[in-house]
Amino acid sequence: MSTASPDTTINQGAHVGAEAELRDVPHILLPYQQEWLADDAPLKIYEKSRRIGISWAEAADAALHASTDSGSDVFYLAYNQDMTRQFIQDCAWWAKWFDMAASAIVETEEVFKDGEVERSIKVFEIHFASGHKIQALSSKPRNLRSKQGRVIFDEFAFHDDPDGLLKAAMALRIWGGTVRIISTHNGISNSFYKLIDEVRSGKRPGSVHRTTFDDAVDEGLFERICLIKGWEYSKEAEAEWKVQIYDEYGSDADEELSVVPSKSGGKYFSRTLVEARMDADLPVIRFELNDEWVQYDEQRRVSEIAEWCELTLKPLLDQLDPNLKSIIGEDFGRSADLTVLKPAQITRQLVRRVPFAVELRNVPFEAQKQIVFYVIDRLPRFVSGAFDHRGNGSFVAEVAMQRYGSTRIHLINATAAWYLDYFPKYRSGISDGAVLLPADSDLLDDHGDVELVGGVPKVPQGKHRRGADGKPRHADAAIAGVMMWYASLHQGAPIEFMAAETREGVAMGNRFLDSEAEIDMDTGFGIVTDGLGSFYNY
Repeated sequence: MSTASPDTTINQGAHVGAEAELRDVPHILLPYQQEWLADDAPLKIYEKSRRIGISWAEAADAALHASTDSGSDVFYLAYNQDMTRQFIQDCAWWAKWFDMAASAIVETEEVFKDGEVERSIKVFEIHFASGHKIQALSSKPRNLRSKQGRVIFDEFAFHDDPDGLLKAAMALRIWGGTVRIISTHNGISNSFYKLIDEVRSGKRPGSVHRTTFDDAVDEGLFERICLIKGWEYSKEAEAEWKVQIYDEYGSDADEELSVVPSKSGGKYFSRTLVEARMDADLPVIRFELNDEWVQYDEQRRVSEIAEWCELTLKPLLDQLDPNLKSIIGEDFGRSADLTVLKPAQITRQLVRRVPFAVELRNVPFEAQKQIVFYVIDRLPRFVSGAFDHRGNGSFVAEVAMQRYGSTRIHLINATAAWYLDYFPKYRSGISDGAVLLPADSDLLDDHGDVELVGGVPKVPQGKHRRGADGKPRHADAAIAGVMMWYASLHQGAPIEFMAAETREGVAMGNRFLDSEAEIDMDTGFGIVTDGLGSFYNY
């Protein structure tokens, strides 16, 4: 991205707090660029569209970081010399713009030993009055030996040895170094994609940013280009320009602009792996009502649901371990889709064991509410639930939140970003043996219906499959599973009980204080609290 003339005054020579000042320059950096610079994660990754100005923004942060006494040296590695030279030029521009005391760009050679042979590498660098420097190096892991500070990998997916580079860079973390990785995608089998999956699944600490070409345009990219180029901006011109850019990239547009790694379609869960995490002793309970049932009088409806719960669910709930924490995940359906409840207990080995799953078909809202309350009321040490809060599902989700508290019931409006965050974590849990599910062909097939769509694990829109009973399913059990996993990661407090006096006891106590009469005060009843000072049954 081209540089622009500054339109905001920066406090001349103010190095202390300069990074905070940068956050107040919205006219220079677009929102997604500001969010990237504001993230202080030791390892942060940017999967991005082409030409949206992330490297240029990173150059600003590098100049600020190297110029401060509390900063460090910065090492930039790209896969070709033109990129390294451009980055150093951008850093120099930012240093001048911030009025920092810095040297001109210096081109030097560093000599190192490759076995018995001495070799030299070309290095571009800028030195700051702080004593730190920015160096642009060639793309070789050995170039990071004996270095300490911040490492920036640009277009990481296109380096010759990305795994070796990452291994060398992570060694700098031992002494507090930081790592910045920026790249477009280069296929699903590339180390860049695998690294992102590790971070999203929680196997490696770090943060991931994602900006598509459309995202960047929505946040002002074309307006900024117009400002720099002197073009006249209009919405019509923006739309025409976008079409032109997509046309120019042709079949590569998905990967280059939409941040979708090539060959990323297909099943998200391995059937063999999911089946290996199933136990034939754990049942799936299915309950379906006919269309006329909703017209029965209220007393009959409530009575029939209560009877079904007592006969079917109570024996299963009674078998739960009273010492283990319990959670629940729910995916809602009313008629076309199923409601699936997946309660689970977290074992001492941190396995989320689903003792049974409940599938409800054509069950009215109030009846679903009654069943959900019955189950949760009897889950030992209940700490968290995640409920589908989209569309009609909001009713059951909200009444559950009102009954059990917002610290324990999470209302989930599942978006592509949410799936991108939590499906990798759920899949990792299955892979690591931290999930135990009922053995059931429909439940297994539901997981098989999750696919990578545009780089996001989700159920393709409109995709329905017939279950073993010949009726439609929409991966409902898989969605309930990822909800259950989310609940396990966001635990509230188990419900607490404390003894308290009845109103009559309080009144008698007051009379006792007044008259000093001898009154029996041994009676009382339970008050239930969610741990936040809310009291019920009083």
